[in-house]
Amino acid sequence: MRTLKFKNNDQMPAFGLGTWKSGEGEVYNAVKIAIKEGYRHIDCAAAYGNETEVGKAIKEVIEEGIVTRDELWITSKLWCNMHAKEDVFIALKQSLSDLQLEYLDLYLIHWPIAQKKEIPFVSDASHFIPLEELPNETTWQALEEAVAMGLTKHIGVSNFGPKALQQLLDNCTIKPEMNQVECHPYFQQSELISFCHKNNIHITAYAPLGSGDRADKFKKVDEPILLKDSVIKEIAAAKNASIGQVLISWALHRETAVIPKSVNPSRIAENFKAQKVVLSDEEMKTIEGLDKNYRFLTGEHWVYEGSPYTLESIWA
Repeated sequence: MRTLKFKNNDQMPAFGLGTWKSGEGEVYNAVKIAIKEGYRHIDCAAAYGNETEVGKAIKEVIEEGIVTRDELWITSKLWCNMHAKEDVFIALKQSLSDLQLEYLDLYLIHWPIAQKKEIPFVSDASHFIPLEELPNETTWQALEEAVAMGLTKHIGVSNFGPKALQQLLDNCTIKPEMNQVECHPYFQQSELISFCHKNNIHITAYAPLGSGDRADKFKKVDEPILLKDSVIKEIAAAKNASIGQVLISWALHRETAVIPKSVNPSRIAENFKAQKVVLSDEEMKTIEGLDKNYRFLTGEHWVYEGSPYTLESIWA
């Protein structure tokens, strides 16, 4: 299994199970099946609303002797309404309680956006807190303290662009070690990945298969369908692999982590086997030519008239 090495020599499995959009009654079985299949990296978040089920599954597979806690890599994320320094610890401890864990391996700031504590999900410009009032650096200081307290071993961010990352790098004691972002052949993020690697920040690719199962409100009518791409399909046929396996393998070949989501047992097994799919330099070059700079998760759900956040500021 490919791994990404951290400064202290901890190694994160580069392949993991995503849990966003995994519904009630589904994610519990998915996590248990995945770990039995050989998955050792589970990606979670408080905002997904399913960490209690994930925690139940993790606890059971450990009790059954299938895996030890030390063999697992568990990531969770801080939601935007808990960015105040004192709230970070409340949120982190709640995730630990839900996941039935004593520590996380990695804790991420989910978005570079702050919102009012009493508003779990924004629907109006008044629900936001401008970064001038609650900067990401303040939130980051709390994450650094969480490391010192042993609540998480590593800290990082998600959906951060170079500008937001640089602000943290210029005002931190512990540098961000991970940036989890949308990344796939239609949105390859080459400049951001280069920036991150130059600063010793790893990348985790989410939506690696195009996130076709996301809610309709996040979709455009005429959006391209990554899983039907003819070039990827041709490479997959030559490898006797599925299109999804090629997409996962591509992400791993780029030295990024990748967290495809599935609750289907056969698909969970199929995705795991993608680690054995080898792509040639020529095939990687061919896939490189597919870049459309196309986001499936545009961030438009954050933009409201009068809001302190714009798409340009979010992704800067």
